[in-house]
Amino acid sequence: MSRSLKKGPYVDERILKKISNRAAGDNSRIKTWSRSCTVTPEMVGITFEIHNGKIFVPVFITEDMVGHKFGEFAPTRTFFRHGGKMQKEQELAAKQKEIDTAKAIKADSVKKK
Repeated sequence: MSRSLKKGPYVDERILKKISNRAAGDNSRIKTWSRSCTVTPEMVGITFEIHNGKIFVPVFITEDMVGHKFGEFAPTRTFFRHGGKMQKEQELAAKQKEIDTAKAIKADSVKKK
């Protein structure tokens, strides 16, 4: 659910202070734990390190990101794969196909010699 229009977007004051204190041409990254902070136009072109609960994820802010929250660009969960019998069969088929192509390449190189 979005924030009330009369309140305006939530922007962490500490982040605004860090942005205003930056020197022109400063390429240093700004670390933040404030995942609920909204991206504003003043932040475009700055690299932020957003904490995802374990590490800081570097995120370069572009114009397309304005209006979104920091947390949207630093996922907290890592997707490995869906499980099940069907997934294992697909992985085995892909592995077998890779082996077959490697054998074919090796056979072609032997024939050329």
